[in-house]
Amino acid sequence: MVVSSFWGCDNQGPDSDKPVNNNPPKVEETKLPQKTIPPKITQEFTLDDLTGKVSLKENKQFIKIAGKHASKNGMYMRAEAYDSFVSMFDAAQKEGVNLKIVSATRPFGHQKSIWEAKWNGSRKVDGKDLSKTIKDPKTRALKILEYSSMPGTSRHHWGTDIDLNNLNNDYFEKGEGAKVYAWLTKNAAKYGFCQPYSPKGKERPHGYEEEKWHWSYTPISKQLTYLYKEKIKDGSIAGFKGAETAMEIGVLEKFVLGISKDCN
Repeated sequence: MVVSSFWGCDNQGPDSDKPVNNNPPKVEETKLPQKTIPPKITQEFTLDDLTGKVSLKENKQFIKIAGKHASKNGMYMRAEAYDSFVSMFDAAQKEGVNLKIVSATRPFGHQKSIWEAKWNGSRKVDGKDLSKTIKDPKTRALKILEYSSMPGTSRHHWGTDIDLNNLNNDYFEKGEGAKVYAWLTKNAAKYGFCQPYSPKGKERPHGYEEEKWHWSYTPISKQLTYLYKEKIKDGSIAGFKGAETAMEIGVLEKFVLGISKDCN
């Protein structure tokens, strides 16, 4: 932008009685929005990888979680993410903190069973059968979305995200849970993990409610977040009851991308 000189304004010449303004007012610089720098994509990811339509037992990118790290058998993570978790687990134990994975990779079918159970009322939400108490599809979907993802949109599809120790925020606010959470907030980033669902507010106005138990391995999840934004649209989210509400809600922008800036 070219800023005109203020010499000679108001027809002032060298003989004018008016003082000449040799100090023009400062012009504020226009701040352009910063462009997001895409992460470096280190491997090939398919649409099935993004939407959780994978076989954990057959996909060589995934590895079974050892019993000492998990609350139950049969859970999987991406090998790189699991290796980093093991390092974090060992470091935490040395400081008297015990980390336990209570949920890890959940394929599309697993997430569908959770979602549809809440949708049809066989699994209560806040003690209520939503199929009876919330008839409007969009309103019912938004209630479920407070804590559960639509199938095909969950970060748990990716093999990078885990739930640790307990699935209630209250647990992490006192006693042993507070000790665990304090350790994680101080140290998890050293091992590549972040808390995607931080407290909602000005910096994170949309998305799921805070989840102090949910941690994501960012070296891979940042790549998958970027690719999801590029490749998936609300209209392509399908294959489960209530899927028609995805476009009306704007699930991609408000939920898949409604994460902490530390995880972007």
